[in-house]
Amino acid sequence: MSSVEESKDVIRIPVSRLGLGMFVVAIDRKESKVAISNAGQIKHKDSIAKLEKAGIKSVWVDVERSSDSCGLKKKAAPLKARKPVITRATKQAQAKNILTEAKTLVRKVLSETYEGKAVEVAPFEDIADNMIESVMDDADALKCVSALRTKDAYLLEHSVNVAFLLVTFGKHLNLDKSLLKEMAIGGILHDIGKIQVDNKILHKPGKLTEAEFEEIKKHQTYAIDIMNETVGLSQVSKDVCLMHHEKLDGKGYPKGLKGDEIPQHGRMSCIVDIFDALTATRCYKEAMSPAAAFKILMSLTPFHLDQTLVYEFIRCVGIYPVGSLVQLSDERVGIVWESKGRDALNPVVKCFYSLKHRRYTEVTFVDLKKSDLHIERGISPRSLDVDPSPFY
Repeated sequence: MSSVEESKDVIRIPVSRLGLGMFVVAIDRKESKVAISNAGQIKHKDSIAKLEKAGIKSVWVDVERSSDSCGLKKKAAPLKARKPVITRATKQAQAKNILTEAKTLVRKVLSETYEGKAVEVAPFEDIADNMIESVMDDADALKCVSALRTKDAYLLEHSVNVAFLLVTFGKHLNLDKSLLKEMAIGGILHDIGKIQVDNKILHKPGKLTEAEFEEIKKHQTYAIDIMNETVGLSQVSKDVCLMHHEKLDGKGYPKGLKGDEIPQHGRMSCIVDIFDALTATRCYKEAMSPAAAFKILMSLTPFHLDQTLVYEFIRCVGIYPVGSLVQLSDERVGIVWESKGRDALNPVVKCFYSLKHRRYTEVTFVDLKKSDLHIERGISPRSLDVDPSPFY
């Protein structure tokens, strides 16, 4: 018989080979294994001497519970599969693909709707699922990508951004995923009625006449017809689409709904639609900074917009949202890069330009929590006279 016999993690060892730190769980008595009440590590040589004096020839030792220094070889712990490290750049690339796919789908549906074809809901469900997954994983990556927008693609980008903002806002309010999905679909489709509006009015660079504004408002009437013909669209999705111009005081359109007639998701769509429109560059206006847009949202409470939800939306997006441009106190300009888990005034800023010297600078990340610098103001891309898009 060999001097050491294995049984899983417990092995039999002759008392003569016992060492300090070994964890004894049982003794051999007349060739039978007998558990002992005082199981534990051998801490003194006296304990070994007592076993020898009692005539014990061998004992059972738990290898895993013995100390690392006792000389016994423990089993190697199974290697855990390493989770691949996904960088912010990778997440942004994934987010960009989602937004591109969404805009392509919106373009296709607008074209088909113009031709009188019915909207198919299934493709929007897939986009909504991907959007929710991306927001749950890292909303900041999607925010940075959605900050890149062009005035020529406004209708496409606005529709997708409204959907994304609704998902982000809904996540902030701890809404159920199934509800987020329905809201996202409604957000993507919320301006679908505009396909029936005259392009000259829709893209007019100057102020609209009263008659032209009435024509613009008809996009919601057109949307009612489109929604009614769309099979499989939930009531929540329809509400988001048809309520984003309603007002709490009943002075909105298309139905002049008032107060409790507008459910929470309908009220959210009003806030998100206005915010995204204000922060977008159009052929007739510059983009507002988020801070300036927040002031306008607040001015519309409590008569037009739900005040509690506006406050929550500002908390959700942040005073300086990820992806927005800011000027630091040393006159450097940068992109708000990271704000998760931070107070609103101290994000990480990716600096790339100096207003003071009117030139690009070496790209540096400034953690305002650890810096003497602070954000002086939010700025719009147009006011820079340089293109920030390569730095996203």
